[in-house]
Amino acid sequence: MNGFTVGCWAPKIPEFAERLQLTKFELGLMILVFGLGSLVMMPMAGAQIAGRGSKIVVKAFAVLLLPMLLALTVTQNVWTAAIALFLFGGFIGAMDVAMNANAVSVEKSMHRAIMSSCHAFWSLGGLIGSAIGGFLISRWGVLGHAEVSTALALLFLAVAWPMILGDQPHPDEAKPKARLPMIPLPWLLGMMALFCMIPEGAVLDWSALYLGQEKGASVTLSGFGFAAFSLTMATMRFAGDFVRDRLGAVKTLRVCTVFAIVGMLLAALAPNAELAIVGFALCGIGISNMVPIAFSAAGNIPGLQPGIGISVVTTMGYSGMLVAPSAIGFAAEHVGFSPVLMALPVLLLVVLALSSLARYADGIGGGSH
Repeated sequence: MNGFTVGCWAPKIPEFAERLQLTKFELGLMILVFGLGSLVMMPMAGAQIAGRGSKIVVKAFAVLLLPMLLALTVTQNVWTAAIALFLFGGFIGAMDVAMNANAVSVEKSMHRAIMSSCHAFWSLGGLIGSAIGGFLISRWGVLGHAEVSTALALLFLAVAWPMILGDQPHPDEAKPKARLPMIPLPWLLGMMALFCMIPEGAVLDWSALYLGQEKGASVTLSGFGFAAFSLTMATMRFAGDFVRDRLGAVKTLRVCTVFAIVGMLLAALAPNAELAIVGFALCGIGISNMVPIAFSAAGNIPGLQPGIGISVVTTMGYSGMLVAPSAIGFAAEHVGFSPVLMALPVLLLVVLALSSLARYADGIGGGSH
């Protein structure tokens, strides 16, 4: 439901910018507001998870998220749109922290890796949302698209509602552990998540505009950039837990990072929209298991409560979606999208350098770290 809602937002972005008459840089600033909402509400979610457990937190933010696509569709001026985007980003991000904390609890209860599969369903939602978005907008307009999307999101939530694992809150641990951790490990894992999520945010926020404006793609075809990215990401995430159990988290992360670098370079250098979409698809294969591994590692840091570790890593990861959109928009206005996309693999090289930290993700179920 969360991924689907984000996927539905991706094809709406060009119309959103046109309705509010935003330049690329101004649109980047608006997407910055989305990231700010996430950064404000994510630590709040981490604290609530410590006190109440992740089940009640994820349900509450899922309900709050439901009307946001409609709100983003009916806003007619920059200020109301900014408020709607702030809340949209906040509810998406807070729900994300709670979902990942719940997934760590499920991993520990099952004594095996399931984080990649959980993220696969997020990507599957993103695929469905972005793939049907362009079609629905061209057929029924933006309001019809928002209404159908909200109804489908409600359906997904209704199916998941009774099945969410009830984990135990740790109110006694919430106060002493709620301060920022002083050990470097969660911050380094957070940097890995940050550098993985900047390319993911670039594909989400800018692929439709890049394909439409620089590669001459139609409205429907431009939605396929993020759709192809989500398709390969979902497929590889369903396989990710199996691969991780066989190869270990470190080797899996290294192979994935190489795929992501090659895919992003192909998308940047492609002579046409179709080849750029293939590049985004290869990038999806790469990014697929990088973020789940970082989150699993964050939830298994020795001596640190999972909710706090995940909150740090998720907040830092999402700060990539805070800084990147406005910077990419500003740069693209001056040099175009291709050179910007060519620069993103530099960040992935840093992830490659830090890849040995992924070994903590193999310490699932209270085993050795």
